Amino acid sequence: MTGAREHGGPLSHKPVMLSEVMAHLAPRPGETFIDGTFGAGGYTSVLLDAGARVMAIDRDPSAIAAGRDLEVASGDRLKLVEGRFSGLDTFASTLGFVPANGVVFDVGVSSMQVDTPERGFSFRHDGPLNMRMESGGVSAADVVNRAPVKALTRIIGVLGEEKRAGRIARAIDAARQEGSITGTRQLANIVETAVGARGPQRIHPATRTFQSLRIFINRELEEIAMALAAAESILKEGGRLVVVAFHSLEDRIVKRFLQARSRESRGSRHGPETVLAQPSFTELTRRPDEPSADEIAANPRARSARLRAAIRTAAPAHMLDMKAVGVPVLAGISGPEAYA
Repeated sequence: MTGAREHGGPLSHKPVMLSEVMAHLAPRPGETFIDGTFGAGGYTSVLLDAGARVMAIDRDPSAIAAGRDLEVASGDRLKLVEGRFSGLDTFASTLGFVPANGVVFDVGVSSMQVDTPERGFSFRHDGPLNMRMESGGVSAADVVNRAPVKALTRIIGVLGEEKRAGRIARAIDAARQEGSITGTRQLANIVETAVGARGPQRIHPATRTFQSLRIFINRELEEIAMALAAAESILKEGGRLVVVAFHSLEDRIVKRFLQARSRESRGSRHGPETVLAQPSFTELTRRPDEPSADEIAANPRARSARLRAAIRTAAPAHMLDMKAVGVPVLAGISGPEAYA
């Protein structure tokens, strides 16, 4: 995936599915909201205009720095937090934003990250093979140059849903024997040479490889699952959860999470009744909302957006089962820290 959150410009830049998101959140003056993916502040700005209090989180320090003027102008109604949205329950409790009336996530990589070559998320412009959403940690170059072929194959195949993952991993291994792979276009060329040029109207052959590396080093899918559970724990009864996802792996996690937490307790007709946790959410979108044709025409990056929403019930929060909600298991593969 390239380009999810359309927050790549000034604060006035309209984010993806803004009207649909706000219709589900229905903010009112004095209510408390968590924007788990601040970006350039698109959702946050509208929530503030509605008179709400907002805690906005972003793991990208440049996004937080760019939002400081809005924070100052908003007084005590906006608090910006640099961190991972998986920790939103802790942040919200510490800063007095619990219980919340609503939580919104716009998951994936932001347009301002994609459009900055130095961040290394895209091969449209050459840049360092970085892909880190934060200021530190393991980079894509670390993984590309140090991960064993077996690990690369699993990462690219599972997280990129790339059928030619083995061929790509072997090509990367052959190239790094000649010297380190350090640039985005260098890696894109290696992948394209390995699998062949794209046909008409098809995505670049390296798109899925770049996606897989980005997801892996930032632990994006695990973060989404933990963030959903964190939101569940701090939403008040009647509070709204709204998530915009752009990739099938992301949307699958959101879908399974909400389905599991909206399911009624039931047992087998032929055995003892199984007592399940009471539903902690009521789904508002059995099928995801999609962007309008007009929005896609104005912003082609919105075309893959899928919005899911739910309302919090009074039931206790459920335990999080990563596997059950669809977080892929990379069996036998070390985490990104192993390649630092």
